[in-house]
Amino acid sequence: MRFISFEYQGQARAGILLSVDDSGQPALLIDGGHPDRPQPLQALEPTMMAWIESGLVELSRALKRIVPDKACLLPLSAVRLLAPLPRPGKVVGAAFNYRDGLAVSNRPTPEEPVIFVKSHSTVVGPGVTIPLAGGNQVTYEAELAAVIGTPALKTGRDEAASHVCGYAIFNDVSYTNMVREDGGFVRGKNQVATGPLGPWIVSADDIADPYDLRIELDVDGVSLQSSSTAQMLFRIDELIAYASERMPLDPGDIIATGTPAGVAANHKPAAWLRHGQRVTLRIQELGELSNPVVEI
Repeated sequence: MRFISFEYQGQARAGILLSVDDSGQPALLIDGGHPDRPQPLQALEPTMMAWIESGLVELSRALKRIVPDKACLLPLSAVRLLAPLPRPGKVVGAAFNYRDGLAVSNRPTPEEPVIFVKSHSTVVGPGVTIPLAGGNQVTYEAELAAVIGTPALKTGRDEAASHVCGYAIFNDVSYTNMVREDGGFVRGKNQVATGPLGPWIVSADDIADPYDLRIELDVDGVSLQSSSTAQMLFRIDELIAYASERMPLDPGDIIATGTPAGVAANHKPAAWLRHGQRVTLRIQELGELSNPVVEI
């Protein structure tokens, strides 16, 4: 199921998207804060973190067996989508993790994952402006995000996948010049609003194979990244095992699994983000995430 966070009449809460409007029918969602919400939600606070902690996959399976009361439904057009997890824990990113990206950049293949941490405060939702500090070289990075559902510490690969409760689209906007100047990721990955996430979290039970998904990005309609998660070098179970050996992973943390070929520096001329552009990401089965860019 597609789990969302949204704002309606000045209040933010979690919900479940029931239909999309490709068929011409109005898109509807379950209001997770409505008194007549389905029984599996009745004992839970209407926040994504509460739902994740309760077990997102279990909620998905239970909700699929229920016809919701019409009183708790809202049209998607009446709400404003937020980041599905408005305040995640930490974002653990993987650098140099796509074979096609390594090839086009002439980088050696790393022998183990290269990870960094991005602050939860960088996360923003669909349609939110990416503020661009002028004079910098800033790139987009289309990524598959895996959401951690249960605590993981020193977790082996064989059980790592069971800690993932869902998937979303993530744009790891990065200040490339800062990464190069610093020889590290902290400053270049942690500028304001550099973590667009959304448009929803698809529960893990609805993604049969996270390593067989088309992943694409365009800027103002011009395709700049087009690949597949099959190009991932270290898979999600390897990333979780590696990261959890070095730090605890908690419910609501995000594993950003890396980006394929086509980042700004791969193009001639380089396709650094500019004022007035719109960046749109698409991942098969996960939808579309789009954000405008405005220089500040």
